[in-house]
This record gives sequence, structure tokens and C-alpha cells, in this order.
Amino acid sequence: MDKTQLGEFLRVRRERLRPEDVGLPAGLRRRTPGLRREEVAALATMSADYYTRLEQARGPRPSRPVLTGLARALRLSTDERDHLFRLAGEQPDPLPGPPADVRTGVLRMLGRLDVPGLVLDAKYDVLAWNPLAAALLGDFSALPARERNLLRLRFLGDTRQQELFGEEATAEFAREVAADLRAATGKYPDDQAVAALVEDLLAGSEEFARIWALHEVANQRSLCQTIHHPVVGRIDVICEVLVVPDRDQRVVLYTAEPGSPSEQALRLLDVVGTQSLSTT
Repeated sequence: MDKTQLGEFLRVRRERLRPEDVGLPAGLRRRTPGLRREEVAALATMSADYYTRLEQARGPRPSRPVLTGLARALRLSTDERDHLFRLAGEQPDPLPGPPADVRTGVLRMLGRLDVPGLVLDAKYDVLAWNPLAAALLGDFSALPARERNLLRLRFLGDTRQQELFGEEATAEFAREVAADLRAATGKYPDDQAVAALVEDLLAGSEEFARIWALHEVANQRSLCQTIHHPVVGRIDVICEVLVVPDRDQRVVLYTAEPGSPSEQALRLLDVVGTQSLSTT
């Protein structure tokens, strides 16, 4: 436990909060910025004396429930909460599960792009996509929400992936995403959706079971590949993966070399037909 750093962190975060941020009246005669120590203590359901000692680096090591209460009272982000736990000599609590909500700004960006784009969570659920992504990869809106998952599409009986990407690239993708899913199980050990996905894949795919038994762990960041589209033909895509850290999500964008036949093929997708921008 780093008492000095913990105390300074608590003080700085307290002084950055305004009373209205936590539903308190601003009141008069506030001589210092931010919340009062007594207010933070009340929000965290602890004594004002104990909180004061923590902030002044004189307190005992706080328990996990106390740290959770402080994180809630100070409106800490996930990264800030984890930092608080580590300053107190504790490992952060496991995250409850991959967030399924996509920020409004990300949805707006997808809708305005002139290239295919989609949003994936840590277990490869397709959370959002734009019309060009539907034209390129398939109509996700035609699938039940549970089936809008790239691992389910890859391992549980879908043949379209091999038709689109070819046998070798599809096999490589399978091993990479299985390693990524293994990383997600470590990050979200208590999430039922992640556990159910692994269970379904093990029960329904011998190929996945063989790969899973390798215990490979890696965060996949490269999705670049050649796509054999049934209407516009071969497209050599340059795939950019943009990370949304606070949601543990990835925005996947498919582009092509400017002026190339592949870029022309992507433009043809506007004519081929698209689906409306959708989210779960």
C-alpha cells in the first residue's frame, strides 16, 4: 500500500468533483474547490474521520468494500478505479462483462463513413455496423442478436466465411480469434455470456475444441485480408482496427488502396445494395 500516493489521489479526485456532479446542492461558503471530505465519506458510507486519515496518509489499509465505495463516491472511471485498488495494495475486481452499449459518437462516425465499418466487443459480438459493412460481409440485421458474433459465424456451421476469405485465411482467422477469446475469458471470468459462448463453441465445433486446447492467448489486432465478394469480385482490403478503451470495443474499418480495382469494387457496393445502420 502506497499511503502517500493513495492520499494524494483521493484528494485530487475529491477536489475535481463539483457538488452538482453527485447530486448535492452547491450551497454557499465553499472555501475550497470540489467536495468536502465529509461529503465524500457520506457518499462512500464511511466515517468522515476514517476518510480524512486515508487522505492524509495516516489511515490503515482499506478493505475492498471501502475501496469500492470510494470509487463510486468519487465517480471514478474503470481505469481510475483499478488504479485506486492498486495504490491500496489490492488487485482490482474482475470486470462484470464486455459492455454492449456503443457510444453515440462512434455510431455517428459509422453512419458518415464511406467505407465499411463495424463495432466488435471483446467476445466478437457485432454491436453496430454501417450499410457498406452489411453489403460487404452480410446482413447482420437478418440474424438474431445472439448470432451476431463472428466466432459463432466462423465455427458453428457457417460456410460463407470460406467463400468470402478463402480456406487459408479463414483457418488463420480461427486461431487468432480463439486466442483473443481466451484473453477475454481471463479479463471477464465471471461473465455468463463469455462462458456460454465458449461452451457452445466447444460443443458445436471440433475445430474450435482443437484450437482451444492449445491455450493460446493473444489480443488480435490485424484483420487484413482478401475478400471474394459474390457480386463485385475480389477486394484486397486494408483493415484498420481502432480501439475504444473505455468500452473494450474495436471499430473495424475496411479500406482499399486509392485508385485500385479493390477501391472501385468497394464503391460498387453502394450500387449492389446495403442495409440500414443497426445496433443490438
